[in-house]
Amino acid sequence: MILSELVNYLEKQAPLAYQEGYDNSGLIVGTYNKEIKSGLISLDCTEDVVHEAVESGCDIIISHHPIVFKGLKKLNGNSYVERVVMKAIKHDIAIYAIHTNLDNVNHGVNRKIADKLKLSNCSILLPKDDLLYKLVVFVPKSDAETLRDALFQAGAGAIGNYSECSFNTEGLGTFKAGDGTNPYVGNVGERHHEKEEKVEVIYPKHVEKKLVVAMHEAHPYEEVAYDIYKLQNKYHQVGSGMIGQTQEALEELDFLAIVKENLNVQVIRHSNLNGKKIQRVAVCGGAGGFLLPHAIRMGADAFVTADYKYHEFFDAEGKILITDVGHFESEQFTQELLLEIIQKKFPNFAVRLTGVNTNPINYYI
Repeated sequence: MILSELVNYLEKQAPLAYQEGYDNSGLIVGTYNKEIKSGLISLDCTEDVVHEAVESGCDIIISHHPIVFKGLKKLNGNSYVERVVMKAIKHDIAIYAIHTNLDNVNHGVNRKIADKLKLSNCSILLPKDDLLYKLVVFVPKSDAETLRDALFQAGAGAIGNYSECSFNTEGLGTFKAGDGTNPYVGNVGERHHEKEEKVEVIYPKHVEKKLVVAMHEAHPYEEVAYDIYKLQNKYHQVGSGMIGQTQEALEELDFLAIVKENLNVQVIRHSNLNGKKIQRVAVCGGAGGFLLPHAIRMGADAFVTADYKYHEFFDAEGKILITDVGHFESEQFTQELLLEIIQKKFPNFAVRLTGVNTNPINYYI
């Protein structure tokens, strides 16, 4: 298939608009019109992973972490980042990264961790704001249902687990068509009164362009009267971390043993044991320390994440069990998640997991 087909699907699952401002998700190496026949999935895109792609004839590497995170001013092979990019270009291998946008979606990285820990009643720990907008559009009553259908199809109207949500009020609109117009109703030069509906729908920012196009195509008027408002509401389907519940309350050491086994980790660093039962658990793949206050506020008994520094363990203050499993370990199942996502849509596309262990950290036990 063409690379753009895969990219469009992945970005529908985890829109680029959901990535953090510091991130660099998306197509890093390659062209959208490139033909691809096979792909390789990895957590990191290293030189060994590119070599594996070359040897196995893969056309694209889909990684979680972007190989290019900061700007590159030169490509002369002086760093592993430059060498990876140069080798991929030399062998015509595309590189695609799906990082914090996959972290932030409800069905993404943190959901996979929660599933591995068998947590239930899961929800986003820190929902994002600044993502929701409202479209208000005025339409003849006779065409209101057609317009609503178009707006819903374009991605508007979802609130939580409910879809096709709108608010509609009836009123009377007036207008006078000027010279050179071709009014849908009424006559040029005469004030016209039309029974209209005001249709209001909420939508996530990334669908706005598609939504406005759909609105114009479905609306009968030459000049469409509409307003767009930015909302302060939090978007509970998108955000950082996840929180859920274990099947039963666990002793702290029993909980740590389950984490160690289910997440396949060699070593767990944790804060002081408090003698409290563990049932409500917050998780965040990668460096999630910034979420600790939110985990505590949401009543979490334990917080499973990575990349904690020495002094940050004091922040537990006896309120929560900080559980640092390691960066790679917390995100390793992202590879499985990507495989599942791609195979669900493209069952005949030859995609597989890398055989390279890209964890740069080793343990002497």
